[in-house]
Amino acid sequence: MKIALGIEYAGCNYYGWQKQSISPTIQETVELALSTIANEIIKVYCAGRTDTGVHAIQQVIHFDTSSERELHSWILGANSKLPKDISVIWASNVDDSFHARFTAKNRTYQYLILNRKSRPAILNGLVTWECQELDFKRMVDSSKYLIGEHDFTSFRAVSCQSDSPVRKVYELEISKLEDLFVITIRANGFLHHMVRNIAGVLMAVGTGKEKIKWVADVLDARDRTMAGVTAEPDGLYLVNVEYPEHYLIPKPKRLINNFKFNYIEN
Repeated sequence: MKIALGIEYAGCNYYGWQKQSISPTIQETVELALSTIANEIIKVYCAGRTDTGVHAIQQVIHFDTSSERELHSWILGANSKLPKDISVIWASNVDDSFHARFTAKNRTYQYLILNRKSRPAILNGLVTWECQELDFKRMVDSSKYLIGEHDFTSFRAVSCQSDSPVRKVYELEISKLEDLFVITIRANGFLHHMVRNIAGVLMAVGTGKEKIKWVADVLDARDRTMAGVTAEPDGLYLVNVEYPEHYLIPKPKRLINNFKFNYIEN
């Protein structure tokens, strides 16, 4: 049988999702917990391979198993074996056509920026800190150039292994609540470091370092060296993965409305 799970995690203590020679990773930790519960070796497949230090409100995974368990047993059993910064939040039976990565229609990431003079303590590792004042309107105006289908070569990591740099951004919204900025991006797929590079460009515009139209110039250049510094991973969250409705994949529970706020100018 094939089981899909929704996983929530704080990525601060891990070298990203994907299992590799460096430990610990989210994948190896989850696989070990599930293998213990299933009494067999479990290999999991995810919707999106998050990098070192990146978090998830809802990462979707699937695995095949010959072990028969009630759905709630997979949740309770796995969580009893997982560390406190990783949690299974739901489980669902899916048919053989489901694949956590390849049947996904789109993914949504959010990037959190704490904009104040002093560095964060409680939110250390959970937000990206920018001490220079950000101009909300400049960031919103510049972000509009990135909506739609484009060649995002300028926003992909040099090490990106994707066959095509073309992605379609359905939504790019910037919200603000006091000193917390939230960039929400929904697209049909993402290149390696794409969200962090977009965040870095928008922050450069927000601080006044670059002009608003610079975002369009970077996009049109199709040159990674044009986009400047990659933003830190701390503030990046995978918040939702959408699938065709017949799979009945649960919608993510809102965490402070998925960090999405309405901006009201004082």
